[in-house]
Amino acid sequence: MAGAVNLPVLVGPVQLLYVQSMTVNEGYRVERIMGSRFSQATQPTNKTIAIEAVLLGPQRLEQKKALEALALTARLLVAAAPQGGSAIGIPVVSGLTISLDMQVTDLRFTQGVTKRDALDVSITLQQVPRPSLAAVLGEVADLSLAVGSASVRTGPAVNPIARVPGAALGTVS
Repeated sequence: MAGAVNLPVLVGPVQLLYVQSMTVNEGYRVERIMGSRFSQATQPTNKTIAIEAVLLGPQRLEQKKALEALALTARLLVAAAPQGGSAIGIPVVSGLTISLDMQVTDLRFTQGVTKRDALDVSITLQQVPRPSLAAVLGEVADLSLAVGSASVRTGPAVNPIARVPGAALGTVS
């Protein structure tokens, strides 16, 4: 789409404009019911988000430092949070998910010869457990994003090129 706007993925206050891929993993712990052959999904497992992006332009090193500071600061805040209190984490906001209270578990930067003015970044985040009321609010935000995005057209634009054999090569019979 020629006129499409590039919406960033927000990891805390850091805007990632050139996200190459984003994966959200979530599921449920399944346990066997005692004395039965049946199993039941008992509780959600931790949600993880993996983001692959490219940092471009003169601000790429500032974004790198901001991501590093975000990862370190969030770890310190989570460690200092009182037991049983609300968890403090990093919000991740994108067209795919709104996930609150995430924690950076892996942060990797790569620079190569072929892209000297760019940094590839790989970020893995895991959800920090929090009290049930805050968890419900986060899930409601994620659900409202899913409902709202269901009405947005995301398919590709119609291809204006005719699908005639030989027409693309410019051959004349």
